[in-house]
Amino acid sequence: MGIYLNPDNDGFWQAVRSEIYVDKTELIAVTNRYLNTEQKYICVSRPRRFGKSVALNMLAAYYSRGCASRDLFRGFKIESQETFPEHLNQYDVIFLNMQQFLIRAKGRSVTEYLEKQVIDEIRELYGDLFSEQETILAAVLERIYVKKKKKFIFLIDEWDCVMRERQESESLQKQYLDFLRNLLKDQAYVALAYMTGILPVKKYGQHSALNMFWEYSMTNQYIFEEYTGFTEDEVKALCERYHMDFSQTSSWYDGYRFKRFRHIYNPRSVVATMSCQDFSNYWTSTETYDALKIYMDMDFDGLRADIVRMIGGGHVLVNTRSFQNDMRNFRTKDDVLTLLVHLGYLAYDSETKETFIPNREIIEEFENAVSVGGWGEVMRVLKASERLLEDTLLCDGERVAEGLDRAHMEISSILSYNDENSLSCAIGLAYYSARKDYRLIREMPAGRGFADIVFLPLPHTGKPALVVELKYNQSADSALRQIRERRYTQALEGFAGDILLVGISYDKNHPNKPHSCVIEKLVAETGGAGA
Repeated sequence: MGIYLNPDNDGFWQAVRSEIYVDKTELIAVTNRYLNTEQKYICVSRPRRFGKSVALNMLAAYYSRGCASRDLFRGFKIESQETFPEHLNQYDVIFLNMQQFLIRAKGRSVTEYLEKQVIDEIRELYGDLFSEQETILAAVLERIYVKKKKKFIFLIDEWDCVMRERQESESLQKQYLDFLRNLLKDQAYVALAYMTGILPVKKYGQHSALNMFWEYSMTNQYIFEEYTGFTEDEVKALCERYHMDFSQTSSWYDGYRFKRFRHIYNPRSVVATMSCQDFSNYWTSTETYDALKIYMDMDFDGLRADIVRMIGGGHVLVNTRSFQNDMRNFRTKDDVLTLLVHLGYLAYDSETKETFIPNREIIEEFENAVSVGGWGEVMRVLKASERLLEDTLLCDGERVAEGLDRAHMEISSILSYNDENSLSCAIGLAYYSARKDYRLIREMPAGRGFADIVFLPLPHTGKPALVVELKYNQSADSALRQIRERRYTQALEGFAGDILLVGISYDKNHPNKPHSCVIEKLVAETGGAGA
């Protein structure tokens, strides 16, 4: 066994010995399916702390000839798969952590340093098959394949660190991509190449230097969806095991959305909250909010308004296709938003082509970012939101309308009221503080239609639910009437607490007092959700 060639299974052994290990071993069945096929080039990109290295250690433990791992996989899901014994510890594996090579090269050529280190290990096993003077890794592997018909599996971690940490050096990036292309593309010795990183494969123009790779990213994970993070069923099982409230866990860490798995959770944060028995911001605590603020402050037309909409709980259409898959070349606001999707600060729905802030953990990071310079008007609205919620719970419609007037004045330079949708985003922003105790649901199917906004209280709060209907250039009374006539409260059937019906209108013809609000309370004992 070696460091780069045929590593042992210690990394995966440590993972399965941890207090919390969620069984993702069926990922191996997927990679087995692609061995020695046209689909053998796999690039899986995810945000940091989403289990990329754990997956690579698992694949190394399974494929590497440098260890015996049958007992290590005993009892896990992959053991029942038909292909499990066929490929177990049967391959020469080359495991490359590009972050380590970038650090250790220390001014030398990263690729030359890598080739020397890996060839030195290969020489111990296959040194009689190639010249001592050979310095090109691809040439060494070609020689081994010609003589022995040996195929290799490549596992590459942090593949994109050159793009992230050497953003200013286009020449280094191109040299690195050329190295990977020469090493992997159309090479008979490649049985499988599995790369992980934060970014998809770097583009130049509309083309990729590594166009043989099939990409699975945060905009579409395809068959790797359930291995991207924790699924809802996995989190429910952990909540039961650790006696943690599932609804709070969902509010804090759910929100990443794919086609089949509509609820994907941040794995690092879920593990941390179960272990610590406390709901908090764990994922973003490993990096300062400056990393997010840099991109939020970029001067692209419409970017600030989109961010305000998302802080208010809204969704924003985004074109992800123009993004060059790096952290330097931005042409439009869509490029910035797409990067934030790949970094994990935003979630993306590939069916609606919309992006949004996924959960409470991430929205706190946006709040931290807007609290420092340049976003004063937004911060004032957020700070006032606690009082607005209090006035709403007191059924003081006049005070609520005044609070909405002030909020509108603050953000009118960023977010214009054009219709009920933009009004909805502004209302979501004005009620920002409600996220601590409520789950905000937009366009909730209810009765004979869709309620504009429903604030569903988390079970531990004891607060009333809010059904909010919005009207643009109409009366608040008509909004309240619509809630009753279309029986929107039927969406809360089974909810045992009080319900507040909130009608809000905005009339642009009354510039001094454009908002109006009426609130009606349904008491659980006498009316409840079915009233």
